[in-house]
Amino acid sequence: MQTLLNVSQFDQCVFNISLITLCNQTSYVGQTMRQLHDWQDDDGPTRDPWLTLHQLTLHIPHPDQQYEGITLEAGLTQGYNIETQVIRDRSRVPYTIPDGGQFVVVMRQKGLDGDFEIAATGIFIRPLALLRLDMIVDRLEAEYQSIIVKHPIIRDYPTDWETQFNRFLAQEIPYGALPNLVRHVDQTLNSDYRPPSWLEVRLAAQGFAGV
Repeated sequence: MQTLLNVSQFDQCVFNISLITLCNQTSYVGQTMRQLHDWQDDDGPTRDPWLTLHQLTLHIPHPDQQYEGITLEAGLTQGYNIETQVIRDRSRVPYTIPDGGQFVVVMRQKGLDGDFEIAATGIFIRPLALLRLDMIVDRLEAEYQSIIVKHPIIRDYPTDWETQFNRFLAQEIPYGALPNLVRHVDQTLNSDYRPPSWLEVRLAAQGFAGV
């Protein structure tokens, strides 16, 4: 598993399981996305809902948080820590995001049974299976650290993935021209793919074979 500087192992695992969920259209998030949009237009072809700008809110719970009716492990495996909403006003987003990119907000729980506070903002590019996050280092000084989260199942990213990423954000290439890496980790496109559970992601972070 890749190591992210100044990010705790637990937080990194939450990023990984969240990215796994975001890339898989059969997941809770994928189903929510379909419910937000009319996939079938009687007057035209089906529209990809991922072309619409959304805010994806990723919640990082306290590692010891307990919930009624579901375990922390099950909730993270299912992707219940991610909320999805359509963005109507792009001027409220602190990035210029081309069609196909998604705005990400990370909320971290301040303590056991505590409230959540914003920990990062960023961008999700689905075809590349990548999250770029600007982590808040110092709120008073407005200091941030940019990190990239790659999908833990995809072993061989193209050598030019960063160039493709930056060209997309600069609107030099469209969404449809990006390498379609997500096809390997989306059960709607790869019936042989089985997404790992939270436990498997945690074991991989601790050096065990698997993810």
